Amino acid sequence: MLTNGPGAGRAGGAPPRAPGAKPPRFGLSGRGWLLWLIGLLIFNVVFYGSDLKSSGNGPTVTLPYSTFVAQADAGNIKTATISSSTAAGDFRKPYKDPANGKTYTRYTSTLLPIADPNLANTLTGHQVEVTGVSSAAPLWLTVLGLVLQALPFLFFIGLIYFGMRAARGQQQGIFGFGKSKAKLYSEERPGTTFADVAGVDTAKSELREEVDFLRDPAKYQRLGARIPKGVLLVGPPGTGKTLMARAVAGEARTPFFSISATEFVEMFVGVGASRVRDLFDKAKASAPCIVFIDEIDAIGRRRSSGGPMGGGSNDEREQTLNQLLSAMDGFEPNEAVIVLAATNRPEVLDPALLRPGRFDRQVAVDPPDRQGREAILRIHTRNIPLAADVRLDTLAQATPGMSGADLANLANEAALGAARTNRSEVTAVDFDTALDRITLGALGGALMGEDERRTAAYHESGHALVAYLLPNMDAVRRVTITPRGRSLGVTQFLPLDDRRNYPRDYLFNRMVVGLGGRAAEEIACDQITAGAQNDLQGVTRIARAMVTQLGMDDELGPAVFGADESGLNGSPYATWEPKEYSDDTARRIDAAVHRLIDEAHQKARALLGANRPALDAISNALLHEETLNLEQIVALVREAEVGAAS
Repeated sequence: MLTNGPGAGRAGGAPPRAPGAKPPRFGLSGRGWLLWLIGLLIFNVVFYGSDLKSSGNGPTVTLPYSTFVAQADAGNIKTATISSSTAAGDFRKPYKDPANGKTYTRYTSTLLPIADPNLANTLTGHQVEVTGVSSAAPLWLTVLGLVLQALPFLFFIGLIYFGMRAARGQQQGIFGFGKSKAKLYSEERPGTTFADVAGVDTAKSELREEVDFLRDPAKYQRLGARIPKGVLLVGPPGTGKTLMARAVAGEARTPFFSISATEFVEMFVGVGASRVRDLFDKAKASAPCIVFIDEIDAIGRRRSSGGPMGGGSNDEREQTLNQLLSAMDGFEPNEAVIVLAATNRPEVLDPALLRPGRFDRQVAVDPPDRQGREAILRIHTRNIPLAADVRLDTLAQATPGMSGADLANLANEAALGAARTNRSEVTAVDFDTALDRITLGALGGALMGEDERRTAAYHESGHALVAYLLPNMDAVRRVTITPRGRSLGVTQFLPLDDRRNYPRDYLFNRMVVGLGGRAAEEIACDQITAGAQNDLQGVTRIARAMVTQLGMDDELGPAVFGADESGLNGSPYATWEPKEYSDDTARRIDAAVHRLIDEAHQKARALLGANRPALDAISNALLHEETLNLEQIVALVREAEVGAAS
């Protein structure tokens, strides 16, 4: 398998409580207060409802006042504690209740509402130990009694309140579709700044003007200037468009409304338009602020023409788009509200959305170059303990085409690998292993026999040797025949620099390197295998792009035939276009493609045939070591050249 570095990857929360929302009082939620009410009600039933009027031990009987007086006259009352309304105490002899036949040692009785002047004489005459108590209870006990008595009422009030609250929540779930689902990040919350974004210096410089306007709008307004209302961030997935939008809000210290375009549209007609209105109403109320709409192509696609009759479409998505167009066009110049949107498919957006006055600017957020990748790696490794052998500049050189999200994933995978082996620092080996895991798959695969190992060794040696012999080609970083994922071997390259313009010789030499594995099999193994499948796909794609898109064929000349499907130039998201050339031209294109591939194949065979000792030396070393680096390959080639000369 031949690889020239990893491809572009994907891009790289909501607060626990919405900013501005009041925290629960005393740290308790509604459920916590309900539990407290239930606990107090149980306390009321268990303790307050118990008999607290008597003290002491023994069974107690409640006597009618007449029986109490009769027992006193009979001399059977030993002690009496008298209050304004009750009398309680002990019998001298156990009292047998005639009603149930049980025996009691204590009594309690309710006194008459009118004073009995003979009661005191009767008790003292029979030598009863009389004690008087105040009728007024302590204030805290009185308040506690009132609270406990009111608990049942408060409990049912609480049930009614929480029931009504739940009903309102259900009502909002049914009838609240028109409310915006945008998440609000307030200026008080620590946010992302431009210091957290690297590798997109051009985009940052363009967005600094938006930050300056949000910080000091009067600076521009007094000169009659109008800041762009909308800025469209355009770039492949994973390049940091969302991160850039949050950095703008963090630098400006303004509220930041974030929503995905897919959250506008529901199955009910009119819901998306209502959510757009609600979002912009909130934004105007919070101005100056930023509204960020991610994946805007979900609602901003080009509107249909309505068919041959010319009528417009009336579906929910287009109604939402119409409302968005109206909302953006309705901003007043003094309303400091900026709309940021992100997409990786700008070509599908409606022209009305991109006109001046709505999205005035398009800011390209491209994959980072080598210096940008190094800066991104420094950000993502600042909290990771790195060993002395880790070279971030070398890692940046080995990861062409990787986005910020890919590099963040690389740093995380390296840290995970170091943790699995219980190391205290992340080493260069951990980063190499993580890079292989991301680009090639997990270590291990189908076991190879000796014939397969020999074929794989010659195949990868062919790639490496041809790349070494050709001028101005990317240096070989490593060659291995250790199975990873579905590949039996890999040749990795270390580009000298990121290329934005491809010379014809460089593209042709890439084809020669790609066919070096197949040529080595033909020369050394006298057969061809299926291991060159990926190589042949890449070679054919380059050859067809050279002929149909880049005008690099002498016979067909500088012309473009059909849409760009190569990914080497232009947008990788180009849509299908009908064929705009004749069948004869198509045959000439096919012939030119085959001619380029055959020339590259013959050149690879010639180079390997003339350097057969070096090919054998690299293959034998791979069979023994399984992995070789650039220095080892150079040493083997030079040793083979010396041996051939002698």
